[in-house]
Amino acid sequence: MKYKTLEDKLPEKRLPKKDVFKKNGKLKKEFYEKELIKLQIQLVKLQNHVKKTGERILIIFEGIDTAGKGGTIKRITEHLNPRGARVVALDKPSDREKTEWYFQRYVSHFPAGGEIVLFDRSWYNRAGVERVFGFCTHEEYLRFMRQCPRFEEMIVDDGIKFFKYWLDISKEEQLRRLKSRQTDPLKMWKLSPIDMESHKHYDDYQKAKEDMFLATHTAYAPWITVDANDKKRARLNVIRDILSQIDYEGKDEDIIADSEIISMYHLKR
Repeated sequence: MKYKTLEDKLPEKRLPKKDVFKKNGKLKKEFYEKELIKLQIQLVKLQNHVKKTGERILIIFEGIDTAGKGGTIKRITEHLNPRGARVVALDKPSDREKTEWYFQRYVSHFPAGGEIVLFDRSWYNRAGVERVFGFCTHEEYLRFMRQCPRFEEMIVDDGIKFFKYWLDISKEEQLRRLKSRQTDPLKMWKLSPIDMESHKHYDDYQKAKEDMFLATHTAYAPWITVDANDKKRARLNVIRDILSQIDYEGKDEDIIADSEIISMYHLKR
């Protein structure tokens, strides 16, 4: 069989649609779980490579509430050795931390040699939730927007492999997920007082996101946007994107992310 592009080899494009998608267009559970295991095996190989070579990998996940950041991170780390794969999800800063250089408390969690670190939200809180809800001053916000590109240039210049993912969902999908959290006893812990308020400010978040992208999308630290309206499809393709960008022993060279789901940010005209 001949393929027009490498993307045509993706199982969801190669296999009959009835074997891949449900009637609502989202991935079937059976297909998803089969593909996820294949990718998680590759992630274990990647971690072995990172440990062996002493490389450092830093991945941050951003997006509005309920976008699926935590679920994506969980699937990435599920079968990795926790000694070399850490998840960082910081609470609001303490009184002492509020007096520090803004980036200071994040730097202390950066990867050492042989480690993979994943941030569930990051320093971009300042350009998102803090800006939208007025948790920082306008001067603090402007200072962040000036300093952030220089800060990230130093990260990359020091040899850390750095990835920035923004998970995007529609306003309607966010509301559906928020309502699910209200009624599901296993998800109630995820619901914070600010979550419903964030839905009311959905359009404000979109404006803040675009401003943030304009200032912080750079050649050395580009933003990768993810259509996360289908959680399962988003998770598979984030993992594919990470794996496709790093060389490691035993790598499946056919792994590539679906450009319908994963794309580099570009300025809207």
